[in-house]
Amino acid sequence: MAGAEILGRLTWQLAEVVEVIDENSRARTIVLHCPEWRGHLAGQHIDIRLTAEDGYQAQRSYSIANAPHAERVAITVELVDEGEVSPFLIEELRVGDRFEIRGPIGGYFVWEPAVGGPLQLIGGGSGVVPLIAMMRARAETDDHVQVRYLSSARSFEDILYRAELKRLAEENDGVSVVHTLTRSHPEGWDGPTRRVDRDMLEGHAWSAQLRPLCFVCGPTGFVESVASILVDLGHEPRRIMTERFGPSGG
Repeated sequence: MAGAEILGRLTWQLAEVVEVIDENSRARTIVLHCPEWRGHLAGQHIDIRLTAEDGYQAQRSYSIANAPHAERVAITVELVDEGEVSPFLIEELRVGDRFEIRGPIGGYFVWEPAVGGPLQLIGGGSGVVPLIAMMRARAETDDHVQVRYLSSARSFEDILYRAELKRLAEENDGVSVVHTLTRSHPEGWDGPTRRVDRDMLEGHAWSAQLRPLCFVCGPTGFVESVASILVDLGHEPRRIMTERFGPSGG
């Protein structure tokens, strides 16, 4: 049974675009309906495969953004300058279009309410996508795990899911959300305006004494830096889950 289940996850299946949500000028969430989808865990990803009329194919991996449930899969795609796939997904894809997906994939960088917490979620750029899935899984199940969410973005506009995160922090006890802006910030901004560093983690992350589960996702350099600081602050390496991405064809 386990082998058949794994084979099913790695089999390409057709998904239809049922909704597109423009997150900002450079990022879009794409909601897919897939009749053969069996659900997923927060933190997993899918592979997508696009096929051109001449038979040329391009394949990319994207983290799943929505809370776990069957038949619907949401991914958030950020534009990669000079990219091959992301410009099509953001600028040309329309409701009703179809393409192939396979998954869910991944069993290490995942969280579900039964695992508990407290949770420390730290994301850089589009590395926040699997983290929002964890936040949504918590909200969907009305779970009371304590969460601290820290994101690093280039500018105010680049903060993904900004309004939703603000609402979650206001409506839920035990949810803290902090954004730091590394390149520019609007007038009146009262949050941090630098890259994530030791002082920021000391001020906004859980104490190592509480033994939080830490999930860190983003560009390779960002993840390595944050994970290293967390270890220096006394966090147990085995409770620091990391997922990183480097340059790709976009």
